[in-house]
Amino acid sequence: MVETCRQIGIAKSDTVEIETIMEGEGPTLVILPSMGRDGYGDYDETVQHLVTRGLRVLRPQPRGIGSSRGPMESVGLEDLADDIALVIQRLSDGPAVIVGHAFGHFVARMCALRHPDKVRGVVLAASAASDTHLRFPEVWTAPDIACDLSRPKGDRLSALETAFFAPGNDASEWLEGWYPETHRMQLAAEVPPGNWWSAGYAPLLELIAEYDPFKPKDRWGELGETFGPRVTSVVIEGASHALFPEQPETCATAIADWVFALLQVPSKPA
Repeated sequence: MVETCRQIGIAKSDTVEIETIMEGEGPTLVILPSMGRDGYGDYDETVQHLVTRGLRVLRPQPRGIGSSRGPMESVGLEDLADDIALVIQRLSDGPAVIVGHAFGHFVARMCALRHPDKVRGVVLAASAASDTHLRFPEVWTAPDIACDLSRPKGDRLSALETAFFAPGNDASEWLEGWYPETHRMQLAAEVPPGNWWSAGYAPLLELIAEYDPFKPKDRWGELGETFGPRVTSVVIEGASHALFPEQPETCATAIADWVFALLQVPSKPA
């Protein structure tokens, strides 16, 4: 696996500026991070594998992280989706596949619905089931505890072990890397009614983490049953909601294989 050349781009509009890490050459993949976290260390190893396979990877930083700027109050899911469409418009050479990790899957779905001309497909990585917030409120609020830097470290680590990392994986690495202001903005983002859950008509790859409490096993078939043959599901063993730092190469392989099959273009050898 070769070292990638990393560049930083800024996608600008009249109201926002989105810092974006850019690496690799080939069809464009856009990775959206988990709630309250940035697009750097959690994905570095996965991105190395993706670039080696022949993909160009963009990692936009959410508002309030790095040089990304924009309103932080009264922000809706549509606004966050429009940020990603702006990145694709300014920094991609055409439509892109979007990878939405955890909270990022909400943004990815909305972007595909609002901007179908900019989205070739959507990867839903450790996405929640439709009713997790009702069935398991203690799981749903775990990110709030993990991101609360005023809480005792033991409480935060317990939340990470319960909701984010599979048994035997080191959850302590995620005690760092949180951005509370961004987390608050994303948590308050209004989710409108409608068919955003469908991601429009985009092809979907679902990466299901084996131990993810946000997607319990009795909900693994939910998307396929709802949206039929445009859904491909892959179970990532030995991972939970954090997913990418737990199984970076396995995630990269599943994503790259699906993207190249979707686009019907050859990839570089793994």
